[in-house]
Amino acid sequence: MDIIVKYIDELLEKSTPEAPMWNIEKIKQGLKSKWNYIDGCMIKAVLQMYAISKDEKYLKFADDFIDYRVFEDGTIDGYNVGEKNIDNVNAGKTLFELYDLTGKEKYRKAIDLVYSQIEIMPRCKSGNFWHKDIYPNQVWLDGMYMGQPFYLEYETRFNNRKNYDDIFSQFKFVIENMRNPLNGLYFHAMDTSREAFWCDKVTGLSQHSWLRAIGWYTMALIDTLDQVDNKDHKYDAECKMLEDAFKDLVDSMLKYQDESGMWYQVVNLGGIPGNYLETSGSSIFAYAIMKSVRMGILDESYFQYGEKAFNGVCEKYLSEKDGELQLDGICLVAGLGPQDNKRRDGTFGYYMSEPIVSNDAKGVGPLVLAYIEILYKEKAGK
Repeated sequence: MDIIVKYIDELLEKSTPEAPMWNIEKIKQGLKSKWNYIDGCMIKAVLQMYAISKDEKYLKFADDFIDYRVFEDGTIDGYNVGEKNIDNVNAGKTLFELYDLTGKEKYRKAIDLVYSQIEIMPRCKSGNFWHKDIYPNQVWLDGMYMGQPFYLEYETRFNNRKNYDDIFSQFKFVIENMRNPLNGLYFHAMDTSREAFWCDKVTGLSQHSWLRAIGWYTMALIDTLDQVDNKDHKYDAECKMLEDAFKDLVDSMLKYQDESGMWYQVVNLGGIPGNYLETSGSSIFAYAIMKSVRMGILDESYFQYGEKAFNGVCEKYLSEKDGELQLDGICLVAGLGPQDNKRRDGTFGYYMSEPIVSNDAKGVGPLVLAYIEILYKEKAGK
């Protein structure tokens, strides 16, 4: 297991806030890193490494990284609330922990700034947030992870749970409308207006079940449940709805788990040429399954499936090259549209066409989080 610590430390040593080693999208574009969900994934994992190890180097790295972005008045370099991009909310989760750990008032102000985006997000008729301003009336599974855990944590800490009903309602819509009743998996996205070129004109749904999108949604369920304040049992029914959806999805996914422990890029089409075992989504499921066991949502017997996924990723894709560790098999990005990008049409061929990269935080962050769940299990066993 020390190999994971060595790998994380190597990445951190070579990363700066402007040029983090794990933000492959920015590296490929030749751009400096700004406020984005990818860095948010990684810094969240680094903070969790600090939480379990108490090694100050992880806290220092995370604090330095986010501090560099956040100005004293709480404004954030490279973050525009008016862009109305739900992805940009994700990195806001790091601010809660850093505020608790450092007491820096600018982090508290930045939390309010990110929350101000939640307040102006455009919504579908269902009440669900649009994925982005450029994706009108569209609900994506990815967006549930990017927005809801932050939204709920804010409501829990600072707003007396005022908008809990809104959050649960958004999950309810996804559960009722985006789940495939034939196999229990979820479709990547839905256009509630049925107008996007990629959607089914009757259901509004996209064609396929993309692994990482389902993974993000699974994390949305488990991380939201982790932050719910339900001490007065006021939200028993809503929590049960999320728990039942989580259990149902994990059981459905386990039918498609490869003997290696991993899952395929398009989950239920493993036998089709071109489909491949993908790192980020498999790592996300490893984390979500093991964390849910720790939380008491899934039975202890499920832990083995998460651990198998973690080991499968490490065995297949974590290797040493030129004296440095690298994690391969990560789908760089996948999305649907917008209207002027007909390549992103949601077909099987499209999901196979996106670049496969190494060391991207969308794979590294979840793998680290999964590793931390194994550490929690080991601690509990002592």
